[in-house]
Amino acid sequence: MAENEFKVYPYRFVVLGVFMVINAVVQTLWITFAPITGHAAEFYKVTDLEIGMLSMIWMIVYLVVSIPASWIIDTYGSRVGISIGAIFTAVFGLLRGYFGADYNLVFLATIGIAVGQPFIMNATTTVAAKWFKITQRATAAGLAVLATFIGIIIGMAVTPALTLGMGIEAMLVVYGWAAVVCAVIYIVFAREAPPTPPCPAGQEERALVLDGFKGVWKNKQFMLVMLVMFIGFGMFNGITTWIEPIIRGRGFDMTQAGTLGAVILFAGIFGAIIWPALSDKFRIRGRILMWAILLGIPGLIGLIYATSFELLLLSGVVLGFFSMSVGPIVYQFGAEVTHPIPEGTSNGLLNMAGQLSGIIFIFGMDMFKDAKTGSMTTILLVLLALKVCNVFFSNKLVDSDLIKEDVGGPLNQKGAASVPN
Repeated sequence: MAENEFKVYPYRFVVLGVFMVINAVVQTLWITFAPITGHAAEFYKVTDLEIGMLSMIWMIVYLVVSIPASWIIDTYGSRVGISIGAIFTAVFGLLRGYFGADYNLVFLATIGIAVGQPFIMNATTTVAAKWFKITQRATAAGLAVLATFIGIIIGMAVTPALTLGMGIEAMLVVYGWAAVVCAVIYIVFAREAPPTPPCPAGQEERALVLDGFKGVWKNKQFMLVMLVMFIGFGMFNGITTWIEPIIRGRGFDMTQAGTLGAVILFAGIFGAIIWPALSDKFRIRGRILMWAILLGIPGLIGLIYATSFELLLLSGVVLGFFSMSVGPIVYQFGAEVTHPIPEGTSNGLLNMAGQLSGIIFIFGMDMFKDAKTGSMTTILLVLLALKVCNVFFSNKLVDSDLIKEDVGGPLNQKGAASVPN
């Protein structure tokens, strides 16, 4: 392919930006009830677990919808797939707001929002691959995951304030209209692909979707990174879902729970910028992933034992920066070691592993909490042991030749000023 037949376009940042917008609002809708678990349980006259189900149902729905969503993304394109997810998010987000007084109707509307999530989550590496050269893709995926953190931060920090100021029903209406606005922004400004690809043909070749599903199960490195994802994402979902009950027994209130959750995610934002950028710069995936997981261990220990709010926040910073921010590297590693399988396929399967573990971890953390005090110390120690295991597993990851070679060379450094139609 001639030098002028592939280039990167400035409009790629617009496409990435509007993808980040819709991704963020989905995460806000997912985490809405986590920082107000006790208050919401009293409002709806249900148990903590039933409020937890408003988060957990997303994971159950994901397992059902993920493969069809990946097929649509890989077959019809990321713009079509993400637009489907955006429409589900907007319609059912708004319905959840206007039916916010009834738990059962809120639950049904939440299922509708959750149907849209896989169409957005599974497109992360596809968007990066279509618009960015290979040595920028982990960074691009990191920015997409940064939006995930921003959305969760909004849910963690803003939800308690909105709830105290206007009540649960009005808070859900506000989030519903926010979903509508974000969906419109994505549909208007998103594009499928640039006029010319961002890299040589060798980095864009793709297997058939069904062949891709067959191929991943024979790939030992992909199975290993899926195990890393299973543990890491399960811990993330479990901790964020039960953030308020985790610290409630030590005398902290829902506002402090929301602040802690926001701090963890703010630190995760910086990590999601720094770790993928380092991974791209040095063309290393597995070893950077291992070090990040290892250095996050003190943060989890602090989350378990800290009795002062200052120490709790410091622990949240460490946990967020080192452990909650490496998802982009996991996604990009999976896409590279399974090449030429479509990114939507590898991305979707990794997310399925994470969502399945989320169900298990959320149920397990509730099941094994102290029956009298509600303390989750014992089960959090189990998570600590699993985190240590994840250090070992990630140390076994071997990077793909695709990132080592950077076969795009200097040709991929070219830019273009035009905006694709």
